Amino acid sequence: MSTAPVIAAVDGSEDSTRALEWALDTARRRAAPLRVVHVRQYAAWGQADVLVAAPPEAEGDPVLDEVRARLADRTGTPAVEYVAVEGVPGAVLPELGSQAALLVLGSRGRGGFASLLLGSNSLAAARDAECPVVVVPPPGRQVHEGGPAGPGPRVVVGLHADSPDEAVLDFAFAEAALRDARLQVVAAYPWPVQTWSAPGQMVPPPVDQDAVENETRALAEGFLAPHRKRHPGVRADAEALPGDAAGHLVAASADAELVVVGRHRRRLLAPARMMGSVTQAVLLHAASPVAVVPPAPPQE
Repeated sequence: MSTAPVIAAVDGSEDSTRALEWALDTARRRAAPLRVVHVRQYAAWGQADVLVAAPPEAEGDPVLDEVRARLADRTGTPAVEYVAVEGVPGAVLPELGSQAALLVLGSRGRGGFASLLLGSNSLAAARDAECPVVVVPPPGRQVHEGGPAGPGPRVVVGLHADSPDEAVLDFAFAEAALRDARLQVVAAYPWPVQTWSAPGQMVPPPVDQDAVENETRALAEGFLAPHRKRHPGVRADAEALPGDAAGHLVAASADAELVVVGRHRRRLLAPARMMGSVTQAVLLHAASPVAVVPPAPPQE
């Protein structure tokens, strides 16, 4: 059975070049082919969201020609396929996810306003693609660092202790194994806890923070146990931290190989694909590449 490719979306910008290099390294680690895709924005009106191979098979595309030249003398390069497609990137890029093991793109491309922290195409792909999407940020993002991270490569994953996403944990453990990295598991719990009482009612007793932290850590350890069993070579350290999950994940992104977050579960009253506020904040501010993992399909 053929291996699904790692897809790198390129448009000639510096951001997409960084994404290309990240995708190339990841394809090597996965022993997967690399597909380099340029979405050319001149499809006919009314067909902008249709994925159409651009004749003659990407030959003469200056963006792809530049990538070919860049990779020409590389040693150990996986099999590379070059594809040009026509359409609006925000519509076409998510469709590529149905063909990919992983879709990689820069945080901003040539389109849109340069001042935007996250391009609309990156946002659309991370929200709508069927496969995990990695967004590679520009260099030099400054973040407030948390506690000492420890030596060696590190992958960070956010864990909802009250509703863990198995697809997110599966992806994070697999990436940590591929990179021979430690897995830093961030399980945030709300603090301070707000307590309300109506006039004349007794005020509830104060919540013991140590108890909440211990319970959160115990839940996290329970969810991690089967993944540790499947990946015995991965050291996974769970941290129960108070307050804002996005802030903790962004702080942990300093010098990390990758931050892994879930996209958002569909809810009964909001069936459209959504992206949670924590995921959006991490995409906007993390210093490392961010992988947005879609939820596992429901079991029938």
